[in-house]
Amino acid sequence: MVIMGRKIFREKFHKVVMKKVIKACKQSYIKYAFCLISLLCVFPFQSKASSEDSVRISLLTCSPGSEIYALFGHTALRYQNMKTGMDVVFNYGMFDFHAPHFIWRYIKGETDYQLGVTDYFYFEQEYSERNSSVYQQTLNLLPEEKDALFQILQKNYLPENRVYRYNFFFDNCSTRPRDRVEECIKGKVTYTKNTSPLSFRDIVHEFTAGHDWAEFGIDLCLGSKADEIIDYRLKMFAPYYLKEALTGAKIKANDGKERMLVSNAEEIVHRSPNKKTVESSYPSPLLTAWVLFVLVLLITAYGYKKKKSYWGIDIVLFSMAGLAGCIIAFLVCFSQHPTVSPNYMLIVFHPLHLLYLPFMFWKAYKGKKDPYQLANLAVLTLFIVFFCLLPQKINLAVVPLALCLWIRSLNYVCLNYKRNK
Repeated sequence: MVIMGRKIFREKFHKVVMKKVIKACKQSYIKYAFCLISLLCVFPFQSKASSEDSVRISLLTCSPGSEIYALFGHTALRYQNMKTGMDVVFNYGMFDFHAPHFIWRYIKGETDYQLGVTDYFYFEQEYSERNSSVYQQTLNLLPEEKDALFQILQKNYLPENRVYRYNFFFDNCSTRPRDRVEECIKGKVTYTKNTSPLSFRDIVHEFTAGHDWAEFGIDLCLGSKADEIIDYRLKMFAPYYLKEALTGAKIKANDGKERMLVSNAEEIVHRSPNKKTVESSYPSPLLTAWVLFVLVLLITAYGYKKKKSYWGIDIVLFSMAGLAGCIIAFLVCFSQHPTVSPNYMLIVFHPLHLLYLPFMFWKAYKGKKDPYQLANLAVLTLFIVFFCLLPQKINLAVVPLALCLWIRSLNYVCLNYKRNK
């Protein structure tokens, strides 16, 4: 649709300009010369260049932004046709926050993204205003490969094809352009292999550095599968790792000949060092968790001395732990995200905290023994001592939060023992 619109506009514009030139010829030679020069400026002479010279397809890699969905950067494909003047960007990262039940579907792993097409001018303007760098890697494709790739992109942009089921690690705005490029190549691509022993979580932490709360939330949701070491190809879910893989990558044609995949690389949108990024003024999750633990410890010690349990603290702590556990349990049981299960965070945060809360206070009110508090104390003790041995990296902010629950269960057990004695 975009392509047809541009052609129709160009044809109409040609007719309008040519009418003005003919009218100028009738009036005077001076006006004719002026219009002719203007015409040449708008539409310079088009040489009979081959498709190889007139068409250029590039991979664009955009640096991370400040929003949580932009922390990992972005990848797109740029198509330029020097003959027609077409310069568009194919973007597989389009989504709509206002779509019905967007957050609910995202949690379930049923988020739909779509392919969008926009003029390069607007694409560049957006990232320039965002103060993000954009790197261009021109693909060293044969004319028939360029034509094949363009046809694939046009087919993907059809209304019935443009929407796809998004997956953050396995099918996203970075893996889709890579797969489309591989699809058009007559041969095999050999990438520059990143052999560093990294997991999905390691790469996520690399791009969430400085965004502690976003990292904390992601760590709670990701399970132990996110800590498995991944190969060089799976690392390409992150745009910068795809960009790195293309550097030095080679195409081995079916006839055995080799050529570089990237013919030229340059930074086409420069990040301004003078613009200061807004830094978060919020304390980190780790600091917040330790402050909370100190407060809980002081109040618990004072209450133990006065033989009071202060139920309000337990209501807040166990309710929040239970709500967090409900979200984690839902992800483990129902989400289609492949890296959220199993999740050892359920040892600390689980729905039972919330469900058992009324019975917990009923037993406390009656002064009866509560096996739940004793079991919770034992489980949390094992977690705090051995969490480093779990096959899942635990965010350190979880430790003081676990200690808050541990100290409250210990307080209940000790107070109950003291009263019965």
